[in-house]
Amino acid sequence: MHQDWIWGLVGGAMIGAAAALYLLVNGRVLGASGILGGLVDNSGRKSRAERIAFLAGLVAVPPLLVPLYRVVDTHASTNPAILIAAGLLVGLGTRLANGCTSGHGVCGISRFSLRGITATAFYLIGGGLALVVARHLLGWI
Repeated sequence: MHQDWIWGLVGGAMIGAAAALYLLVNGRVLGASGILGGLVDNSGRKSRAERIAFLAGLVAVPPLLVPLYRVVDTHASTNPAILIAAGLLVGLGTRLANGCTSGHGVCGISRFSLRGITATAFYLIGGGLALVVARHLLGWI
């Protein structure tokens, strides 16, 4: 099996385990954009410490794992303009869909949520179309 597939499987299992633990401990569905959004718009004041701890973990854990990996190739573009545009478009998409792939994709699909399944289908279609346009039509990536 190709190593990229193994890393994807491990990462997916870790995200699924984190989502299940978050639901069991907090009684709420894990949605990274909602956690961040609650900090930004101050709607999550009651759970501010929990939200900050979650986001700190997202930032802190990958550098802690660096000793386990010799070379990491993300296949991401090195063009800062493309990375910034991609980040802004993802942020816009999560606001339009009222959630992100962790909320809709991981938690929504696992709960058989029609809204989660529909949103995830549109994420995949939109991502595929964006790739076709950016890579094959415009030659950006």
